[in-house]
Amino acid sequence: MVVIELLDKQQECLNQLANDNPSELILFGGGAGGAKSFTGCYWQIRRRLKYAGTRGLIGRAILDDLKKTTLNTFFEVARMHGLKAEQHYTYNPNAKTITFQNGSEIILKDLFQMPSDPHFETLGSLEITDFFVDECSQVTKKGIDILRSRVRYKLREYNLLPKGLLTCNPSKGWLYNEFYIPWKQGKLPEHLSFVRSLATDNYNLPASYINTLQSLPEQDRKRLLEGSWEYDESIDQLFHHDNLLHCFREHQPQGSKYITADIARLGKDRSVICVWHGLSLIHIHEYRKNTITEVVQRIKLLMQEHSITANHVVIDEDGVGGGAVDAIAGCRGFLNGSKATQSEKFINLKTECYFKLAEYVEQQSIYFLASHRDTIVKELDMIRRKNVDKDSRLQLISKDEIKLRHGISPDYADAIMMRMLFEVRKNYGHYSYV
Repeated sequence: MVVIELLDKQQECLNQLANDNPSELILFGGGAGGAKSFTGCYWQIRRRLKYAGTRGLIGRAILDDLKKTTLNTFFEVARMHGLKAEQHYTYNPNAKTITFQNGSEIILKDLFQMPSDPHFETLGSLEITDFFVDECSQVTKKGIDILRSRVRYKLREYNLLPKGLLTCNPSKGWLYNEFYIPWKQGKLPEHLSFVRSLATDNYNLPASYINTLQSLPEQDRKRLLEGSWEYDESIDQLFHHDNLLHCFREHQPQGSKYITADIARLGKDRSVICVWHGLSLIHIHEYRKNTITEVVQRIKLLMQEHSITANHVVIDEDGVGGGAVDAIAGCRGFLNGSKATQSEKFINLKTECYFKLAEYVEQQSIYFLASHRDTIVKELDMIRRKNVDKDSRLQLISKDEIKLRHGISPDYADAIMMRMLFEVRKNYGHYSYV
């Protein structure tokens, strides 16, 4: 076999997976950038090549995520081993299998606990030699237990112990109770093992990646860079209640004036227009069942009343808002899904602006209208982070998801968020602001 240089933590993990080690279930990870997926794919390839005719499983909660991430890592590790598709192995996307020349096989499997299959009956007839579950914090303990019960294929023929590898970032689910706490207390059972691997253990990572982790919000930095499992369970919250309440205090406005507007379709949601003096929200105007022409006219009247120039006006350009942008020459259109100024950190511009708003709220450097406190607090509390247990770019749950959960659209929150466009872009040369 081709020799691939491994990190110390990777080798430690593989030692736990060796047949002469009593550990049957190994958790590897605890931070971002620790080469978790690489290690799992490496182990699966070596096992399949060494033990002809055996059957492994690579799983994630969502099969599409597996195909877009873990499977790509598998192909890269196979290439490093000198293996070529259709020559040394065959990938069948329909059967969701990878078959090797020696008859060994890897099954690709989604492991999300569906309401229609709470007992994982789909795994009932499965027989495997071993398994690797990537990002296992998204998989229930029951799913892993059922998977472990399926490990029996050709174990006796090769005199193998049952082995399973799990990888994850810190989470407060069952892994915290089953692995982390016993490991921390020195009471981890012999059949379980935890190998902690952090980005700082991986000398192959570029310095820019470490810098990105260091620049994350405090909770994320502690969890993903430092590998801390003792984080606040309300980590999906973007805005903390006490910080929000402090933003409804009297303040003498200063600086330039701005208008931000979230435009709704006729008869659907609300059109919300905010007038700002610096970072102070001085007026909110809500309109229902208005035509685009009527909303544009109201914005123009507010521009005239407060002496606000068009380049200090930002309007939601998604959907019908594009008509309002066209009608006010020189204003700024806000496209929620457009590229963030820090695209390596945020999934899109809307997410970046909401995180900037949360930063200002935490610093108490932004001011809201006390007369609209209940609505603003309620809507900003609806804004939640998505996939907090992943080390991917920061993102939020969608507006449609919010409407499904709460029955209303966060129109006030979105109109307030758009004020941050002038903050995130002023240092990146996109626009020149007075």
